[in-house]
Amino acid sequence: MDVYGLIGNPVGHSLSPPMHEAGYEALGIDARYVTFEPAPDDAVRAIEGAAALGVAGLNVTIPFKRDVLAAVDADPLAERIGAVNTVVFPDDGGEKGSETPRGYNTDAAGVTRSFERHDVPLDGRDAVVVGAGGAGRAAAFALADAGASVHVANRTAERAVELAGEVPDATGGGLDTLDAQVPTADVLVNATSVGMEEDATPVPAGLLHGDLAVLDAVYAPTETRLLRDAAAAGATTVEGAWMLLYQGVEAFERWTGEDAPVEEMNAALRAELA
Repeated sequence: MDVYGLIGNPVGHSLSPPMHEAGYEALGIDARYVTFEPAPDDAVRAIEGAAALGVAGLNVTIPFKRDVLAAVDADPLAERIGAVNTVVFPDDGGEKGSETPRGYNTDAAGVTRSFERHDVPLDGRDAVVVGAGGAGRAAAFALADAGASVHVANRTAERAVELAGEVPDATGGGLDTLDAQVPTADVLVNATSVGMEEDATPVPAGLLHGDLAVLDAVYAPTETRLLRDAAAAGATTVEGAWMLLYQGVEAFERWTGEDAPVEEMNAALRAELA
């Protein structure tokens, strides 16, 4: 039996176990997905321990996404984003022949595959990313790599400008730049936590329009204030649960070398969110 899992602190809230185990069951894979909660400064030791125990693959969440870079051979996208959320260990079913664990950032695929699911083209489009933290970095690089022109807006303008300087042909500024950017944008991603704890939105409703596609990375609640406002404006709305699903799908496929059973994994995720 293969063992896959998640390291983070805390991890008790994770929805990954039922989602991944639904995928194993659907494909008849003899595997389990478990959670590990190392001490906040033990990321590297956790990766080394998992390798020693024969764990086949790990997801990585807060606060370890940057720390595990020191313990893996990160792929170029993960290096640019500066964070790893998926680790593939040597001699697992998906990738063989490597001695050092490989590190990936599947949050980027979570963004692009979510838009693909909703038939939203990205190449040549104008995109706005709200937030310059980990999710914002993944979204900005993902959109740029897909051919979009990216503007990053962040509460601290300096962080947005810094991120924009790393992303090809991107611009950045404070939240006050949303007034000029959103009305002409094709794509909008909320990569902040605004809307998770309260009925609030990072983007004024009056800026939204019917030619916009809006992805909110917040997945609980599934229908945020931003998405309600976007729907009312006639925009295409993409729930954060899709991003959560597809980052997991990407990890599943890297670990197993199989096409993930997306619908079964989605059904398990939605059952947990209901």
